[in-house]
Amino acid sequence: MTELELKYGCNPNQKPSRIFMEDGSDLPITVLNGRPGYINFLDAFNGWQLVKELKKATGLPAATSFKHVSPAGAAVGLPLSEIEAKIYWVDDLGELTPLASAYARARGADRMSSFGDFISLSDVCDECTARIIKREVSDGVIAPGYTDEALAILKAKKNGNYNVIQIDENYVPAEIERKQVYGITFEQGRNELKIDDELMANIVTDNKEIPESAKIDLAIALITLKYTQSNSVCYVKGGQAIGIGAGQQSRIHCTRLAGSKADNWYLRQAPQVLGLPFRSDIKRADRDNTIDLYIGEEYMDVLADGQWEKFFTEKPAVFTREEKRAWLDGLTDVSLGSDAFFPFGDNIERAHKSGVKYIAQPGGSVRDDNVIETCNKYGMAMCFTGIRLFHH
Repeated sequence: MTELELKYGCNPNQKPSRIFMEDGSDLPITVLNGRPGYINFLDAFNGWQLVKELKKATGLPAATSFKHVSPAGAAVGLPLSEIEAKIYWVDDLGELTPLASAYARARGADRMSSFGDFISLSDVCDECTARIIKREVSDGVIAPGYTDEALAILKAKKNGNYNVIQIDENYVPAEIERKQVYGITFEQGRNELKIDDELMANIVTDNKEIPESAKIDLAIALITLKYTQSNSVCYVKGGQAIGIGAGQQSRIHCTRLAGSKADNWYLRQAPQVLGLPFRSDIKRADRDNTIDLYIGEEYMDVLADGQWEKFFTEKPAVFTREEKRAWLDGLTDVSLGSDAFFPFGDNIERAHKSGVKYIAQPGGSVRDDNVIETCNKYGMAMCFTGIRLFHH
């Protein structure tokens, strides 16, 4: 199959639409179920590159949850703690396979953004992973293969219309890539930069210690940023992205956005949130929305009289700003990657509030000294990679 006709492009009025190989060769994918659209394929192909590279860099199965051509979450297949299993809504599934753990982490880091995601998996999708996918609101999945049991589960999703794509894991794209904007063709070499420990060798802060676990987290951050719409910043802890700020015009806005998502990830683990007395008839997505409001500044939207009764069996206490700050002080040893240099120390100040201790960024700002000084103030270790990771 050298081309695949699509229903429409980014929007229903954009027709005709197709994907095809300019050289006349076969497409490296097979649609096993459903009818993926233009944006589905953009998410699928970007996500596949991300998880393939994560698997190669770490040796662990990887998964990502994509929305609108940027990852909402990305992770490798490390075991979940009891609390993580609970906040990702998989504590009833027993022991998970490594691939299932990777997707539970990728989906669970920012469940609000992952709602209706497109999933990319580095390994053959197994039954355990398919069972997690089955219970979530999602548009589709791409993987190098599927077990018979997994495929049967996925084909039954969305009344038989769930998008399931198989990609040839041995496919190698051309070294030159092209796209058109306003009828004008752009051409560039593919970004084949390898993310490894060598990029983290130039440590410019007083603290020169970046442990192996942090190097893995920094690699996850940088690989995630490589496929995230710029400007972008990524917070990582324990083998998973916990906050991604994508597509912001200002670097500090990236840092704040990603930091607030990292904070929300950690706040969901607080006893006040884990103990929320939800009504038994509240669906998973509605619980996510309610938790997001409860831990934010709009908490009265779910705690006001006449409102709380819709969600809870009894009225929860307010999770005060002081209590939240005290809990967030327990978030430590977070790694942070940036796709371009930090122009001011304010980014480091904001990162510190979310427990960041290790940073990888290109360097090269006229205010590098100020950024380094701010890191030194908090005992952070920061490396200059010398490499920018813009993606558009």
